[in-house]
Amino acid sequence: MRSKKPCSPTKTVLAIFVAFLLASPIVPTQAHAQKFKVLHTFHGPNGAGPFGELVRDDAGNLYGTTGAGGVGKCQSGFDDRCGTAYKLDKDGKQVWLHSFNGKNGLDPMAGLMRDQQGNLYGTTYLGGDTACYKLGCGTVFKLDPSGKERLLYEFTGTPDGWFPLGPAIRDAKGNLYGTTQNGGGAGGLGTVFKVDRTGNETVLYSFSGGTDGCDPHGGLIQDSAGNFYGTAEQGGMSGFCVGYGVVFKVDAAGGQTVLYRFQGGTDGAYPVGQLLLDATGNLYGTTVQGGNGGCSVGQGCGTVFKLDTSGHETVLYRFTGGTDGQFPAAGLVRDKAGNLYGTATFGGNPNCHNGDCGVIFKLSAAGKETVLHAFTGGSDGWEPFGGVIRDSAGNLYGTTQTGGDTNCFPPNGCGVVFTLTK
Repeated sequence: MRSKKPCSPTKTVLAIFVAFLLASPIVPTQAHAQKFKVLHTFHGPNGAGPFGELVRDDAGNLYGTTGAGGVGKCQSGFDDRCGTAYKLDKDGKQVWLHSFNGKNGLDPMAGLMRDQQGNLYGTTYLGGDTACYKLGCGTVFKLDPSGKERLLYEFTGTPDGWFPLGPAIRDAKGNLYGTTQNGGGAGGLGTVFKVDRTGNETVLYSFSGGTDGCDPHGGLIQDSAGNFYGTAEQGGMSGFCVGYGVVFKVDAAGGQTVLYRFQGGTDGAYPVGQLLLDATGNLYGTTVQGGNGGCSVGQGCGTVFKLDTSGHETVLYRFTGGTDGQFPAAGLVRDKAGNLYGTATFGGNPNCHNGDCGVIFKLSAAGKETVLHAFTGGSDGWEPFGGVIRDSAGNLYGTTQTGGDTNCFPPNGCGVVFTLTK
């Protein structure tokens, strides 16, 4: 049976990282276009290892998190600092930096959400109440426009959940919603939760680890009727957390419906990124494996998929693990023409770290992929684990979790913030 002990973030994801090193076929793809620029390089004290997606305001300022680095001193057992939240101006200059210290959160793995007043909301994977686990079971926090933090909720373990890995979303009333990777019901296999404006937490749904899925990673999105949509990385079949993941819907009353169960073959396997909802109710997302027989010892290189309102899945693209990329682990953005934009953590430049530096890609409505940038592993960074955001002019912004300053966590580097302009 699966252990209920605290687990590292993205268990299957990390396993795939190792498997990737064993084999990576190189297949030609489209030549990249657009102008790439590094806006900010992380050095450790100013943050290290950004995983989540960025947020951008109307003035062009960027907001994000790093899973490590900063100047906050952590509890014993966590050596590379506690992580940060930050604001950059449009030129990439750091305006403010908030360093977590363990008690107020530790290891923010997801991006931030910004309200109309300029406040920011997010989660940390660890930190907070150490009665549940020596490094804490995670937190929900708020930052004011100057970066001052208020701790909204500390997870205590089952039954309220623990290890929130995805971003938080906020409704018009100020309630926050998200997912935890563990905790909840008797199985302890994840939750969908709500934290109200007074800091009270309600578990809307607890995953059983059977056909309903387990280990929700990518956070939630919400439609105009108040329904939530998300992905669970594993589960979907009968048995204890057996299966290749699901796409699910949870209504406002906490009722869950599985919209699609991945089969682990050509349809994809292990969805970990946030979903995208279009105006007609179609959902778009990625899986880190499946799609073809290559990569990860035959487990597949990952997919981009579409799920229509009847639950029918269409695979829009199957990665080959070559120059087109491999292991898309984040959500997507979509333009008015129906083109999708995202990142693949591995693949790309075959001369860069055995071809595992990652790409930024564009996928047309017809399923044709164009590589917009293949990372080189130098000052431009490598391994873009988070996705990209897009402004009204069509410029893209994102982060890489490694690369940049190789004196930081040598020789890998602490990551960068980048832009790709038209």
